[in-house]
Amino acid sequence: MISITEKTLQDLQFPTVLETLSSLCNTDIGKQKALQIIPFKEKEVLMDALLQTSEYLTSFQNNNAIPNHGFEAITNELKFLAIEDSFLEVGSFRKIATISETSNILLLFLKKFDEYYPKLNSKASAIEITKVIIGLIDDVVDKYGEIKDNASPSLLDIRRNMNSVRGKVNQSFGVALTQYNGLGYLDEIKESFVQNRRVLAVLAMYRRKVKGSILGSSKTGSIAYIEPELTLQYSRELSNLEYEEKEEITRILKQLTDAIRQFLPLLIQYQEFLSDIDVIASKAKYAQRINGILPKINEERKLFFKEAFHPILYLNNKLQNEITYPQTFELHQEKRIIVISGPNAGGKTISLKTVGLLQLMLQSGMLIPVHERSETFLFDRILTDIGDNQSIENHLSTYSYRLKNMNYFLKKCNNKTLFLIDEFGTGSDPELGGALAEIFLEEFYHREAFGIITTHYSNLKILANELPFAINANMLFDEKSLEPIYKLVLGQAGSSFTFEVAQKNGIPFGLINRAKKKIEVGKVRFDKTIANLQKERSKMEKTSQTLKEEESKAREEGKKMESINVKIKQKLESYQELYDSNQRLIYMGQKIDDIAEKYFNSKNKKELLGEFLKIVEIENSKRKKATVKESKIIEVKKKEIIKEVTVHVEKIRIEKKEKKLKANTIIIKPKPILKVGDRVRMHDGKAVGSIDKIEKNKAIVNYGVFTSTVSLEALEFVESKK
Repeated sequence: MISITEKTLQDLQFPTVLETLSSLCNTDIGKQKALQIIPFKEKEVLMDALLQTSEYLTSFQNNNAIPNHGFEAITNELKFLAIEDSFLEVGSFRKIATISETSNILLLFLKKFDEYYPKLNSKASAIEITKVIIGLIDDVVDKYGEIKDNASPSLLDIRRNMNSVRGKVNQSFGVALTQYNGLGYLDEIKESFVQNRRVLAVLAMYRRKVKGSILGSSKTGSIAYIEPELTLQYSRELSNLEYEEKEEITRILKQLTDAIRQFLPLLIQYQEFLSDIDVIASKAKYAQRINGILPKINEERKLFFKEAFHPILYLNNKLQNEITYPQTFELHQEKRIIVISGPNAGGKTISLKTVGLLQLMLQSGMLIPVHERSETFLFDRILTDIGDNQSIENHLSTYSYRLKNMNYFLKKCNNKTLFLIDEFGTGSDPELGGALAEIFLEEFYHREAFGIITTHYSNLKILANELPFAINANMLFDEKSLEPIYKLVLGQAGSSFTFEVAQKNGIPFGLINRAKKKIEVGKVRFDKTIANLQKERSKMEKTSQTLKEEESKAREEGKKMESINVKIKQKLESYQELYDSNQRLIYMGQKIDDIAEKYFNSKNKKELLGEFLKIVEIENSKRKKATVKESKIIEVKKKEIIKEVTVHVEKIRIEKKEKKLKANTIIIKPKPILKVGDRVRMHDGKAVGSIDKIEKNKAIVNYGVFTSTVSLEALEFVESKK
């Protein structure tokens, strides 16, 4: 059973959040309900509320927006319906019809889109959908809130007679006006209205000559206002009909009220449902403003608020275009208590309040501004001791009040409690108050309660360091400017920077030194060590930030290099393919050249064709087996190629003969003696290879991809072996 006191709500500024929620409601009842929100007592009800708010928030981003659910309150009408024999005025029925129609539209919508809004529809499914109420009212009342003529047969007859008599009234008055105006009895204004009745403006001297009833006179007495005699008769008849109409309308309204009275429980449900949806909508709007989400709710006693914002501070800073710094908090079974220390104005209290307020909001069905990987569990109690607690009413000092509060904590504190204490132990003698605070903290620790405290007391910092499941924390300060960085760092106590801040604020150095001599050397050294550690931590934070930026840049450069590398690889692959293709062609050329050389020397066409067919067969074996049709095509092409090769070989033979003839006429230059390892190429070729072996007048040349046996005469020296 969850129990959270009014004091805790006030300490954590929960009413300020509720005021903002209230301002976002569309209806007066919704506004009142928003101001009365308190944490839910039952987990199941709370989870439903959280999921309903989350579903409504999603409606802002999808195409199935939830219909309007605004309404005019029918609270007074419901009170009258509860009273036997009472009846409602005609305007009230129009309000009832409107709220019924709005409810039906919303209920049908949620039923239709149950897939999108399962929890909202679950809430709606308990309410009856009916158009009977609207039908009953529409039969009697028109859209302008007036009773219809055909609301009953009697009313229809009465109104017909009234229209007829009104015609007679106007007609008789018109006759009298024409008659007496012709006789010159009337004033220039001729007619007027007295007591809501049409009268003739008769000159006083002629008033006895006009038949009718005198209803008044002008201020000067020069004009008498007379209703003509015949018109008076019809007016009386009209008054009687008006009375009958009023009586009939009252009868109709009573009858309609009795018909609607049976739907009183449903109408109460409609108003409650619409006002609840109004509050849920305001929670969703608030979540949208503060970037609120629903974190994971666990059963493992773990609170992890990553990048949490204080919602009130966030919205205020947003209005003033100022930065709000998020904080990260983690509490679990092996890290139950956080002791935050450090100088004033560093953000300790705001950090403390952030955890408490976000937990309160969540347990009240609101979404909270944290990272999506955050999670928490539900506390039965949240105990707070924050701010100036001097009790004027009870004539208690701050310390006395705090002791009373600690006594209450000791009674209520257990393993399902979150306690938040600001400036723990202050208000009394530092040594004695610190010692008592230490005992309280140990007691809370042994009861396995979760808690966050802020303090300046060194003994509490030391205790947090000694207790296995407690941890120190501090708010970072810039070591040079001594300005707060508003970042909570876990794992290390914070210095109060007492003397440093005093020096920054212009206190003479001599006075600060005298103050240092007044206190224990050990304490100064301890505080100085903490201050130095904080400075180092601050430097590390900056270095870490710089490294992160550099890492980010390096990552971007790496991505660029990777992209370039992929392109280079692609180019190399294409070049390799081209190279392989060219080498294959060179190999084929070398083979054909060898065959041509043999043919040139032997003139054996059969051997030529045999060698050539061998090459073709080797190449074809590398290809896939062709179809019969393709085989025929290949055969034809093979014959063409053989013919072309024969022509080409003949051409080579002729060219070689011509070269021999030229060689006989040209002075032969001394030819270098080729050795194994020399780089060579064929006289008419471009491919360069190295000699692997020389046998008699032939050399085996290695071209990398293949080797070829070539006559030494056909080779041209390129360079010696390296």
